[in-house]
Amino acid sequence: MNVVMKTVSVAAILVAFTLGASAQDHSGHGAASGADSAATMAYKDANMRMHAAMDIDYTGNADADFIRGMIPHHEGAVAMAKIVLEHGTDPEVRNLAEAVIAAQEGEIAWMKQWLSRNGY
Repeated sequence: MNVVMKTVSVAAILVAFTLGASAQDHSGHGAASGADSAATMAYKDANMRMHAAMDIDYTGNADADFIRGMIPHHEGAVAMAKIVLEHGTDPEVRNLAEAVIAAQEGEIAWMKQWLSRNGY
């Protein structure tokens, strides 16, 4: 191997090692920092609420458990979309957020009806 290849290989290994080590540091995951914007705080709160609501007691019925877990997942998507409508400025992202709200709210209604029809 020539000197250039050895240098590139060593550099690639160091970069991979550094990225791998930093990617595994989750010490600040979910924690607020002083620099968090109002939007960031709202996203963190929505994410925390969604994950707590998705922590369901499983029934053993794959269909029902899927629906019961997906409702809070979709509600989380709606909450996030509303946050971007409140704080975001990009017209394309705002259009997507509006479409997400419409689609997810329709699916939430269908899933709730399905649960009711099936005794949940």
